[in-house]
Amino acid sequence: MMSHWKNRHIRPYLVAWIGILGLVIGLASTAGAQQDTTRILFVGNSFTYFYNLPQVVAAMAREQGVVLLTRQSTVGGSSLEQHWKGEKGTQTRTLLESANWDYVVFNNHSTSAIDSPDSFLEYGRKFADLTRQRGAKPIFMMTWAYASNPLMQPAITAGYLQLATATQAAYVPAGLLFAEARKWRPDLDLFFDDKHPSSNGTYLLGLAFAKYFTGKVTTGIPPRLTTTDRDGEKLYLLFMKEEDAAFLQQLVDDFDFDLNKD
Repeated sequence: MMSHWKNRHIRPYLVAWIGILGLVIGLASTAGAQQDTTRILFVGNSFTYFYNLPQVVAAMAREQGVVLLTRQSTVGGSSLEQHWKGEKGTQTRTLLESANWDYVVFNNHSTSAIDSPDSFLEYGRKFADLTRQRGAKPIFMMTWAYASNPLMQPAITAGYLQLATATQAAYVPAGLLFAEARKWRPDLDLFFDDKHPSSNGTYLLGLAFAKYFTGKVTTGIPPRLTTTDRDGEKLYLLFMKEEDAAFLQQLVDDFDFDLNKD
């Protein structure tokens, strides 16, 4: 009788302790998962938000077994000077200072390196300094020449290289990749119009950032990329022809660009 009484009264306590232990393990697992997630803020304009580049980068990384949480602060036609001053409805400095980021990717106005080089350098420096103060690493997305004028690229490249050197920051050579793709595959349309990326162009950009953030080759990333909407339903981001996806993957994987993340 005594043994039966003990079992009846001890069992609830055992169940409770098992439940608490499970909760602790669950919280520890969740904390570990959060620590393994790389948080990235994309700052810029329509060059970034066309065809959902931040989401495309996250989807590509997910295919490689890497978890990236990507967010954006983008306003069409905006420059980094306008982001710094909070003009055109931008709220980048608030976002930078109100959350913990691992990386912040900056895309300046497409002609800023050519038309306003002093401002280009000044506000690139300001954002690089602020990003580091917030414990994150700045990255600059080198923009590309317009479809109608490939001769823009050398000046754009020089501006971003100067900025990267001055700030000791990394850059992703999107403009150089666009130029290389146009050289080898002039039939592959990278442009939605004269300057914005098409779905092909955004796929190329996504591959470059996936390579940067994962350190892995991009071969095998599927030509169709998906995410989920707020209701958990599958949402297609991009559709690529298999041969075009394979070409762009080889281009990015063979391209020698700086993977220094410091």
